Amino acid sequence: MDAFLSRGNKHMKGVVVLLLLSSRSTLSRIMSAVLNTINTRLDARNIATILNHSEAKVFFVDYQYVPLARDALRLLMANNNSGASEITSMPLVVVIDDIANPTGIRLGKLEYEHLVARGDPRYVPEEITDEWDPIALNYTSGTTSEPKGVVYSHRGAYLSTLSLILGWGMKTEPVYLWSLPMFHCNGWTFTWGVAARGGTNVCIRDTTAAEIYGSIASHKVTHMCCAPIVFNILLEADRRPLTTPVEILTGGAPPPAALLEKIESLGFHVVHAYGLTEATGPALDPRTMESVTRDGKTMGEIVLRGSSIMKGYLKDANATSKAFHEKGWFMTGDVGVVHPDGYIEIKDRSKDVIISGGENISSVEVEAILYRHPAVVEAAVVAMPHPKWGESPCAFVTLRKTPAAVNEAEIIQHCRRNLPGFMVPKKVEFMEELPKTPTGKIQKFQLRALAILRRCRFI
Repeated sequence: MDAFLSRGNKHMKGVVVLLLLSSRSTLSRIMSAVLNTINTRLDARNIATILNHSEAKVFFVDYQYVPLARDALRLLMANNNSGASEITSMPLVVVIDDIANPTGIRLGKLEYEHLVARGDPRYVPEEITDEWDPIALNYTSGTTSEPKGVVYSHRGAYLSTLSLILGWGMKTEPVYLWSLPMFHCNGWTFTWGVAARGGTNVCIRDTTAAEIYGSIASHKVTHMCCAPIVFNILLEADRRPLTTPVEILTGGAPPPAALLEKIESLGFHVVHAYGLTEATGPALDPRTMESVTRDGKTMGEIVLRGSSIMKGYLKDANATSKAFHEKGWFMTGDVGVVHPDGYIEIKDRSKDVIISGGENISSVEVEAILYRHPAVVEAAVVAMPHPKWGESPCAFVTLRKTPAAVNEAEIIQHCRRNLPGFMVPKKVEFMEELPKTPTGKIQKFQLRALAILRRCRFI
C-alpha cells in the first residue's frame, strides 16, 4: 500500500491517513503514514471535524460505512464552501470491499484491493530515522467537547507494545480475537503486538456473543481484549463451554469483582489493565507531587511520565499544557490508593468522587456492591444535591430481562447490608439502558444532570 500511495509523492512520512473500518488486518498494512483510526460509532459531524482538524490526505472506508463517510465528506465540503477562514483539501477516498462477497459499493473510483494489485513489489518503505516521529493520531471521544487529537510516537508505540505483551505473558503464536475494536488506541497496541509474537488475527465484524463464542470454538482463540461491557454480552447470551482457557485483557473502566467472578467461571482468565488514550503510575498528591503513603487508604491522583505518554494534542498547545504538570507528569484525572505491596487500586475519576458531609465516597466502590445484586446488569453512581450533606449518592441501574420483582427499597437495603451508612445511595433510578459514549463508557455527566432535573427525593 505504501508503494501505491507514494507514487507522485516524495514520501508518506507525516501524512495522516484516516481509516473508518471494522476490525480487520488492513490496518497493519499501511506502514509509513500516520494512522488515524476512526471510531465507527461517531456521527458524521464528529468525523467531518476530525477530517478537517487532521488534514488527512487519504481516507480508507469500509463498504459498510460508506453512507456515514459520504455524509461526513458533504459536511466538510459545505464547510469549505461557507467561506471558512481555513480551507481543508478533500482527501483521496478508498473503499475497502468485502473480499469473499464483493458488494461493488464505492465512494468514487478507488478500491483497496485494486490499489494493492497496482503497487510496486520492489518498493522499499522509508526507514524511521527519528523514533519520536508520529506513528498514530487518536482522537478522544469528544462527549463533552470537541475531540482532541492525541499524537503517538514510534518510540512510545514500540515500548507500549513490548510492555503489554511481556506484562500479559503473551507467548509466541497466539490466536488473537479482535473483540476490541482496532480504533480503541490502535487496539491497545495489539495491532503491532500480535505481529511481534507471530500470532494469528481473528477478525469479527460485530462484537456479539455468537461471533465471539463461535470464533473461539472455530479458531481455538487464546487471547482477546475487551471493555467490561462485553462481559455482560457474554454472560447474558447462551453460553458455550470453553474447551481451553481464554486470556482476557480488560480496561476502560474498573470491572466490579462480582462481574470478574462470573466471567471467570465460564473459563476466561481476566487481567485488568490501566491506560488512557493519552498514555499507554504512581499515585501522587497533586498539590505536592509527592507519592502518597502506601497504606491502601490515602488517596492521590494517578500521574504518568515516560516514553509511552503522548507527544501532545494536535494543534492544541493550550490543552497540552493543561494536561501536564510543570514537572512533566501527565495528570490522568484518576484517583487511587497505593497498597503496602505497591499495587495501585483505582478508586474513581476525580470528578466522580462524591463529597458527602466532608466524607469522600468512591462511586466505584458503591457500584461494586450494586453489581453483587443478582438482578443488576449495569450500575452507575453519581452525586446528587442534598440539603444537609451537600452531596449524596444516587444510583442508576439496569436489571436483567427476567428478574424477580426488584424495587428501589430492596436495592437500597442490599447496599445497607454491605456499605457504611454514608455511602448508601439515597435514591435508585431504574433505566432500560445507561447512556454511553461511542467507546462504551457510561456518560456520568448525563446521569448527574438527570439526578438534578428529576429533583430526586431523599430517604
